[in-house]
Amino acid sequence: MTSFPSGAQFEIRHGEQVATIVEVGGGIRSFTDAGREVLQPYPVDAMCDGAHGAPLIPWPNRLADGRYTYHGTDYQVALTEPTKKDAIHGFLRWRPWQMLEHETSRVVMGTRLFPLEGYPFLLDVRIEYALGPDGLTVTTTAHNAGHDTLPYGCGQHPYLSPGTDQTVDDCILQLDAATRITTDPERELPTGTEPVAGTPFDFRSPRKLGNQKIDFAFTDLARDDNGRAWVHLTGPDHRTASLWVASSYPYVELYTADTLEKPRRRQGLGTEPMTCPPNAFATGQDLIHLSPGESTSTSWGAKLMLRTNG
Repeated sequence: MTSFPSGAQFEIRHGEQVATIVEVGGGIRSFTDAGREVLQPYPVDAMCDGAHGAPLIPWPNRLADGRYTYHGTDYQVALTEPTKKDAIHGFLRWRPWQMLEHETSRVVMGTRLFPLEGYPFLLDVRIEYALGPDGLTVTTTAHNAGHDTLPYGCGQHPYLSPGTDQTVDDCILQLDAATRITTDPERELPTGTEPVAGTPFDFRSPRKLGNQKIDFAFTDLARDDNGRAWVHLTGPDHRTASLWVASSYPYVELYTADTLEKPRRRQGLGTEPMTCPPNAFATGQDLIHLSPGESTSTSWGAKLMLRTNG
């Protein structure tokens, strides 16, 4: 029996669309349409790098010093980004998930987060990945299976692909977001917000990325008639990989992958749906409070668009 670093591989198909979901972390390893990458993959024989495709639960992004106070109790979680003295992306990235349902075009992954030091709550999580005429749809449902109200946020870490063996430098990017969350350069923790108008981070009209470095969350997202906000990345092949977020995700982090090791550096654009901003466990901003027995669901999706930006 072959064993892969990301565990069992669960393939789903619809027409020429193919996606692979993995056991370790419950994330998406690859998504192509007619052979063209929509989401940048990582190799089946390699560990997941840069959180590619991983769910970020029960918080996305960074938590300063791994500390927070909830309902009058102070908590400390392990520092998973020790050089910056932060805890990053929750607890579930390296845990095995179970395949709960698997059909030709759909798979459901699930896990239970048992109480642990710094997060003494009981949380069940299910993620449905489905392919259809509208591309890939990802629905995450969290359920408080314990006896106490718990803090919760979620995100996911796919990378839009510029096309095989391309970099993001020659891509055209569009994200209609009015506000950027500013961060300090050392620890990348939030310091405030600023309007994108008149700054290098204004992508409300599509424009070429060039060598610009981005690792910031954006909010005040413009939405279409279906309540979706979109990120479009048009590659040198003139095809557009697009990602949408439902209203349940008011934030999108963009990351040009400058800190990844070569040759993976700037090979994809991290495009991360988030229910809350960085450091939300500490600040409480847009944190979800799940009562015992309560559930919450969020959705995002990706597709290869026929349109061309610019």
